[in-house]
Amino acid sequence: MDLGISGRRAAVAAASAGLGLGCARALAREGVAVAVCGRDADRVGDAVRSLRDEPGAGQVEGLVADVATPEGAAGFVERAAGALGALDILVTNAGGPPPGTFASTDLEAYLPALRLNLLSTVAMCQAAVPAMADRGWGRVVAITSATVRQPAATLILSNTARAGATAFLKTLATEVAGRGVTVNSVQPGLHATDRLRKLHGGDPAALGAAVPTGVVGDPDDFGAAVAFLCSAQARFITGTALLVDGGGYPGLQ
Repeated sequence: MDLGISGRRAAVAAASAGLGLGCARALAREGVAVAVCGRDADRVGDAVRSLRDEPGAGQVEGLVADVATPEGAAGFVERAAGALGALDILVTNAGGPPPGTFASTDLEAYLPALRLNLLSTVAMCQAAVPAMADRGWGRVVAITSATVRQPAATLILSNTARAGATAFLKTLATEVAGRGVTVNSVQPGLHATDRLRKLHGGDPAALGAAVPTGVVGDPDDFGAAVAFLCSAQARFITGTALLVDGGGYPGLQ
């Protein structure tokens, strides 16, 4: 299927590896000009080279940026827009805060987590969405987590911050829907990423038994779902939170 976004311009945050890189790869394959960022210059360079090798890839820009703060997040979007000329698509993403429970997590740990997984999303949207709305076309897709629906017992900081981001995105979606901009979030379950390795150790494939499909997710498959939400055909999908978890979430909603 032609997604109808060839020639569009996208900023994909935290995309030197993992889910962010999967999203950037899917967009590049659709002929979207892509700007990606990460904190490590070598990893960003490797990501850019791999994206430029994708069939159909156009302009690819790599930026060294840390989106862990609102200032860094907004700065990335502004630099991406400058490098590409403007932005039509924004994929927000960031790493996760440290694990912990209510009993083990000090109050002081919450503000950095909120900056990382809530305020960075707000800042990126503030930097990108007004210009999209003025042009009458835009796509925002935020990578959050399946734990927004079913909080993980040992991830209280992530649960709290990402739930706030989901509420923000839903509110934003209703405000800009009439101006040609869609705003959605995608909630990954267990995927083969560095984050999964840090939280659970070893080979992510060993966790496949915990997923109804029998395997953990592939970041490229996740990226394909995000790319569809950025498509022309997805113009009537906004304000949604899409689970991509291999059937792991047990609830009805």
